[in-house]
Amino acid sequence: MNSNPSIGTPYPFNEVTLADYEQRMRQGMEEELRQIDEIVNNPEHPSFANTIEAMERAGNLLGETTGIFFNLIEAETTDEMDELAEKMSPILSDHANAIMFNPELFKRVKTVYEDLKDRKDELSIEEWQLLDDTYKGFIRSGANLPKDKQKRLQQIDNEMSKLDLKFSRNKRKQTNEFQLHITDQADLDGLPQTAIEAAKKAAHDKKLEGWLFTLHAPSRAPFMTYSKKRELRKQMYMAYNTLCNHDDSLDNKETVRSIVNLSLEQSQIMGYKCYADYVLEERMAKNKDNVYHMLSQLIEAYKPTALEELKNLRQFAREMEGDDFELQPWDMAFYTNKLQEKLFNINSEMLRPYFQLDKVQEGVFGLATRLYGITFRLNPNIPVYHPDVKVYEVSDRDGSPLALLYCDFHPRESKKAGAWMTTFREQKIDPDGTNHRPHVSLVMNFTKPTDTKPALLTLGEVETFLHEFGHSLHEMFSQCVYEELSGTNVYWDFVELPSQLMENFSIEKEFLRTFAFHYQTGEPLPDELIDSIIRSRNFQVASGCMAQVAYSLLDMAYYTLTEPLTADIPSFEKEAWKEARLTPEVPGTCMTVQFSHIMAGGYSAGYYSYKWAEVLDADAFEQFQKNGTFSAETAQSFRDNVLSRGATEHPMTLYKRFRGQEPTIDALLRRNGILQPTKQ
Repeated sequence: MNSNPSIGTPYPFNEVTLADYEQRMRQGMEEELRQIDEIVNNPEHPSFANTIEAMERAGNLLGETTGIFFNLIEAETTDEMDELAEKMSPILSDHANAIMFNPELFKRVKTVYEDLKDRKDELSIEEWQLLDDTYKGFIRSGANLPKDKQKRLQQIDNEMSKLDLKFSRNKRKQTNEFQLHITDQADLDGLPQTAIEAAKKAAHDKKLEGWLFTLHAPSRAPFMTYSKKRELRKQMYMAYNTLCNHDDSLDNKETVRSIVNLSLEQSQIMGYKCYADYVLEERMAKNKDNVYHMLSQLIEAYKPTALEELKNLRQFAREMEGDDFELQPWDMAFYTNKLQEKLFNINSEMLRPYFQLDKVQEGVFGLATRLYGITFRLNPNIPVYHPDVKVYEVSDRDGSPLALLYCDFHPRESKKAGAWMTTFREQKIDPDGTNHRPHVSLVMNFTKPTDTKPALLTLGEVETFLHEFGHSLHEMFSQCVYEELSGTNVYWDFVELPSQLMENFSIEKEFLRTFAFHYQTGEPLPDELIDSIIRSRNFQVASGCMAQVAYSLLDMAYYTLTEPLTADIPSFEKEAWKEARLTPEVPGTCMTVQFSHIMAGGYSAGYYSYKWAEVLDADAFEQFQKNGTFSAETAQSFRDNVLSRGATEHPMTLYKRFRGQEPTIDALLRRNGILQPTKQ
């Protein structure tokens, strides 16, 4: 169903001003309201074409403008952009509610739904899915509720849009405030040269002498892993883990309370006991009992091993430091790294010279070419929003245009922390057959190049690249008629399958051989290091699992509340995740107030999705291994049955079509060494 693929005109980032964004948003709202009025006032009997399809095609200008603007708020913002976002968010929220609570529009949608629910065979699978989603969208937004309740839902929506922005802004600002400025060279003891050079450049950029370390991951992570200065590690740890918990203007505790309580109020207005009940109704997990069942399975399977891992780490640290040494959270990364070196003769700095970013990118792109036949061509003439960004034209196996891929790899103060994939334009097919190909963006915070070295990654950063690239494949391969169903617009606990599946390739020797060459000598990554990577794959894996389970329990604790949150936030957190925590809390620290995923990132009552999808990806990768890890035939099946189908069918239907069965947790347990591998 390629139809007539068209990349379209790239967005003119270099020509659009802040005033333009506001003007286009306002123009887009006016245009969409006119289109909705035309649908409502259509004298013909409501039909799929004149109501559902017409609604889906409406609002193009607004959708594109808001999508790009709010993506830039994450990747390249300014105080003025933040102010405009705060100004426009409630206006945009009111606009969306004016459509969702339009009684005449809902009446038409309901008529179409009632007419066709018993005659689904008159629609294609995708058409029925769009109709069902549209009808449910109105119901789940309160279209059937009395006016007073609808009004309160609109107020909540407005308040939540402001709170989300405030939460993220506070975290970004406080992250940027911290500086560990070192002027004594002795305080660099233990740090690798790459970290020292990056810190020197950071200081120079700020017109400071010495070395500057920040809370951004490429600076913080090596410091916590290698610095021999325990007090400085503690300072860095406390700065990061007390973000937005200082009872000042950037404190997020009351913002969290408002977000949680408004979510609860919203769900109870809708007739649910708690927010999780409302959210999970439209997820693979279906309900909170199934989420807790999976988390309990993971705790039962992994916690004994995790406790043994912690015991061994404490014992190892005492062997190094003396019997009275007490391992603290700011020591974990340091001694974990030392133990990994002892057991496997490997650490991230040993690998870094072989993971030059440009070469890693070639390797990841090459993997996609091998599996799916797609190719990438840099186009320096396409406008970008920051000089760091590079744009690639992606072509399909037959040479037809597939997508534009924007790559934005390095941290800056105008960008939030973390890594993510997003879109500037989503895939859809017009009635005339024009297949609008997506414009996809990969945004990360990788170690920057210095004056003497190119950007060199850790193995973890290579895995991050593969993860976000997996999301981009989900977007780039989309072959859906309707934008609302295309690409990654799938259930939240299914969306991480394509991304986490790609991570599996990170330790495949045949893949590493394609790009892992020493940046100075050109020598390939030695076999003994590759063997160490493979042997160390499950090092501390149970502890890592327990951390993810703890975050999931924390998330669920907030969003399964049936009464407003009144407890002290740090105390609530401590109780919420205690079953999966392996070490005591440190006074003053609090994860919740900086936990963007569940407070301002769309993962509310959904953080479990990472482990849910990990069960899926382990099971799916066994299919690749069974047929040959780099099997183009298996990859094509995954593309045809999962990646290209978006949300056109239930995700389990798509998964079973690829895999031939429903997944179980056993594949994950085998991969992590908790269960013995199945004999072939």
